[in-house]
Amino acid sequence: MGKDYQRPSLDMPSNFTAPAAGTSPSSNTASFASNPAAGTADAAVVEYADSNSIADIPWRQFFPDTALVHLLETGLQYNNDLLIASRRLDIAEAQLKRAKWAQTPDLQLSVTGAINRPSDNSLNGLSAKSFLGKSYIENYNAMVGISWEADIWGKISRQQEAVRASYFATAEGRKAVQTRLIADIAEGYFNLLMLDAQLTITKKNLVLNEDFLQASRLLKTAGIVTELAVQQAVARRDATALLVPSLEQQVGLQENALSVLTGKLPGRINRTGKLRDEVFPELSTGLPASMVQRRPDVQAAEFQLAAANAKVGVARAAFYPALNITAGVGLETFTASNWFNIPASLFGLAAGSLTQPLLQRKTVVTNYTVAQLERETAVLEFRQSVLKAVGEVQDALVRTTKLKEQERFAQSQADTLRVAETNARQLFKSDMATYLEVLIAQENALQAELYLAIVQRSRLTAVVELYRALGGGWN
Repeated sequence: MGKDYQRPSLDMPSNFTAPAAGTSPSSNTASFASNPAAGTADAAVVEYADSNSIADIPWRQFFPDTALVHLLETGLQYNNDLLIASRRLDIAEAQLKRAKWAQTPDLQLSVTGAINRPSDNSLNGLSAKSFLGKSYIENYNAMVGISWEADIWGKISRQQEAVRASYFATAEGRKAVQTRLIADIAEGYFNLLMLDAQLTITKKNLVLNEDFLQASRLLKTAGIVTELAVQQAVARRDATALLVPSLEQQVGLQENALSVLTGKLPGRINRTGKLRDEVFPELSTGLPASMVQRRPDVQAAEFQLAAANAKVGVARAAFYPALNITAGVGLETFTASNWFNIPASLFGLAAGSLTQPLLQRKTVVTNYTVAQLERETAVLEFRQSVLKAVGEVQDALVRTTKLKEQERFAQSQADTLRVAETNARQLFKSDMATYLEVLIAQENALQAELYLAIVQRSRLTAVVELYRALGGGWN
């Protein structure tokens, strides 16, 4: 009863796309100057038509950092959200096993013994005295009975189909929790590496600030600069020193957050890699149609839709009569001594019944209407999950492409400003640059290096998000 499940039509792109990477600042400027519209609607686009996908790479191979892999293994073993999802899967599996027995006959064994002392003035009392010669009636019964509902309208099979689909939806839901957990741990780890890098950068700059302060004091003693130059150098050093406890605080908070994610008490996180050394496999997305099969949350939504479709069949079958068949065989006697006197004590029965709802018909109609509406809702939820998944992949592609460009320019800027800072200090010691030029150069170099670490972290987390968005992380 009811239609078999078929996947609804989906509006899917043929390939994933992302804006093409630029070449150099000068070429981009020249292109925009000659054609301002080229920077908007006519921007070059790269299509990803490769059938392979980074999501097919097992997570242990995708992440090259051994310390990160250890963190991920710990999280998958102890994270409470994932353990809860696993218990829900165990419950769904038990429900599936129970549903498999729904079409099997129900076999029952019953043994009863009864004594009834009727009134002497009742018909039973007079009959007992007349036929049995005693004032009470005994009855002993042992029976094996069987009952079975014939699945003539497919109601039971549809119920089993709904439970089976719900089980697979729960299994995919657990995978979705795992992929999100892996992404969260990896992103937290890369954020920790960024904070480590920024702390190292800040401490190195603090040494340079101290060196400049000492040089300023020597030049003041020589009468070349004023006390103002020394005061500015002190302020610059203190401003850099202020970043150290702030970054150390952020490191501690990030370590605590990662510990909780891995199911452990807050504590120190071991890490061996450096931010600039983290390298991922070459990026490939595969086709959007394959992503639908890979994404656990999309698959969970589709299985929920299949379950809702099966429940429509169950509700439809309720309009028709249910056929129940019962049968039994056993031993019955009115004296215990003759209970097992075979074949005299043998008895048997067989019956069939058709049950058709009458007064509850409005309830049946309402249940069917609700089931249809729930199926329509599940269709919309499935389509929305696909749309969201495609959007997440596209967003991650844009971020990875453009952050790679940003990293290249940020690296160039940091290198240039570091050289400029070194030159400014040397010129200052030779009285060929002012203290303000040195302070500005130091501030610019520090901010450029700190920003470079942020961009490097952002690019790594964008790759992790792309991996998750494509459905990677559960295998």
